[in-house]
Amino acid sequence: MDKLNTRFPPSPTGYLHVGGARTALFGFVMARKTGGQFVLRIEDTDRARHDESAVDKIIEDLNWLGITWDQGPDIGGENAPYRQSERLHVYCQYVQKLLAAGKAYYAFDTPEELDAMRTSAQKAKQNFRYPRPNPLPTVEDAERARDEGRPVVVRFLCPGQDVTICDDAFGDVTMPADQTDDFIIQKGDMYPTYHLANVIDDALMGVNYIMRGQEFLGQSWRHKLLREAMGFDEPGYCHLPLIMDVQGRKLSKRDGDVEVFAFRQAGYLPEAMINYLALLGWNPGNDIERFSMAELIELFTPERVGKTNAKFDRDKLLAFNTDAIAAASEDRLLEAFKDYLSINETPIPSDDDDLLRRILRANKGFRTFADIIAKSGILFDADAVIEYEPKAVKKWLAKGDGAGWVMLAELRGRLDDCEWTVEAIDQLIADICQQHDIGMGKVAQPIRVAVTGRAVSPSIGETLTFLGKEQTLLRIENCMAARPNER
Repeated sequence: MDKLNTRFPPSPTGYLHVGGARTALFGFVMARKTGGQFVLRIEDTDRARHDESAVDKIIEDLNWLGITWDQGPDIGGENAPYRQSERLHVYCQYVQKLLAAGKAYYAFDTPEELDAMRTSAQKAKQNFRYPRPNPLPTVEDAERARDEGRPVVVRFLCPGQDVTICDDAFGDVTMPADQTDDFIIQKGDMYPTYHLANVIDDALMGVNYIMRGQEFLGQSWRHKLLREAMGFDEPGYCHLPLIMDVQGRKLSKRDGDVEVFAFRQAGYLPEAMINYLALLGWNPGNDIERFSMAELIELFTPERVGKTNAKFDRDKLLAFNTDAIAAASEDRLLEAFKDYLSINETPIPSDDDDLLRRILRANKGFRTFADIIAKSGILFDADAVIEYEPKAVKKWLAKGDGAGWVMLAELRGRLDDCEWTVEAIDQLIADICQQHDIGMGKVAQPIRVAVTGRAVSPSIGETLTFLGKEQTLLRIENCMAARPNER
C-alpha cells in the first residue's frame, strides 16, 4: 500500500467531540499503517465561533487518547504554519489566480437581496441557485461596492458539469450539474471559506487521503472542482458513517456528554475509548471486538468501513471500560488514576503512590475511577457531612429493636482499644461475631453505615484504616447521637 498522508483539521470551538475523535483516530491509523504522515491542522477561519482556549483542549484530548501527529501547530513541520488564520496570504494568492483566470468573480449582494432570491425560488418551487451576473463584475465594480458599504465576496465560477467522487466507503457519488452553483470561496472579511482553505491546505501539505464524516460527502463536489481549477491532484476519500444515539437520533448532549474530556473526567481509560470508537462504523471481521492501538493499526482497512449509521451505546462503552480496567496492570491503573485525580476535585490525595495502590486494590471490580470516589471518597474527607441513607439506617441500625445501634455502642469502646491495622480490625470484628454468635454483616454493616452513611464501602478493615481511628470514633459517636428518640 502506498504511503497515505492524512490529516485531522478541527475547528476550535470547544472540547473534542467523540465524532471528531473517531475521525482523528482513523486518519492517524491510516497514516501509521502505510508509513505516511499525519497532520494536525487548526481550521480557525470562522472567527465568530472561534475559541482560542479550545486549541489546547483539542491537543490535550488527542494526546490523552494516544493519537499523535507528525506535523502540527505545537510541533511545527515543513508545511507550517498549521493554523489557517496564519495562512491568509496563501489563500489570497490563489483567489487572485482564480480571478485572473476567469474561474472566480466578485459578488456583492446584501443578505436581504440573497434572502429575496431564495424566497423567490421557493415560491417557484425551485432549488435556489445563485444567478451568475453577465457580464461578470470587474475589480472596479467590487471597489465601488465596497466603498458603498456592500459586502464584497468572491464566488467560484462553477463549470456546470456532473461531478463524481470515488469514495472507499460509499463508492461513486455523483452530484448532477443542475444541483451545483457558484459558491463563495472568500468572505467579505477576506477570510476564506472552509471549501477553499481546506482544498489549498490539503494540497500544499501533501495530504493524499481524506477521512472525514459522511456529512461532508455532499460538499466534496466543490472541492474536486476547486482542485481541478487550481491544478491540484485529487486525493483518495473515505467518508465515515454518521454516529447516532441508541434511538437513532443525531448524537448530541441531550442524552449526556459527548466530548472526549467528559469521559476522561468521568474516569474512563483512553484505551477503552479508542477500542470502542474504532468500532463505530468499522468492523475488523472474525468477531474481533477487543484490540489495542497497535492491533488496530494492524487490522485496519478502509474497505471494512461501513455505510450504515453507527450507534453510540454508552452501556457498551462502559462494558469495554470495565473489561479494560480488569485487564490492566496495577502500574497502568495507577498512572490513569493519577490522571483522573489531576482533573477532578476529590478528597483523595494524589501524591502518595502507595496509598493510591491500596485504594485501587480495595476497590477492585470498579467500572470507572468515578466509582472509587463514590465508594471511598468520603473516607478521605475529614469535613464530610454524613448523610445517612434511610434504607441503610432502617436495615442495619434500626432493625431488630435497634440492634445496630446497640452494636455501635459496644464497638465504640472496643475500637478505641484496638491497634489500628487492617489485620487487627478484621480480627476484632471476627471475635465479636464469634462471641455473639452472629454473622459478619450484623457487626461490619452498622460500622459501615455509621462512618459512610451507606451500606457499601471497601472491606471494613480497609475502610477504617483509610478513615483513621480519630475520624472513625468521631463518626460513630455522631451517628449514635443522631439516633431518633424512641417513644
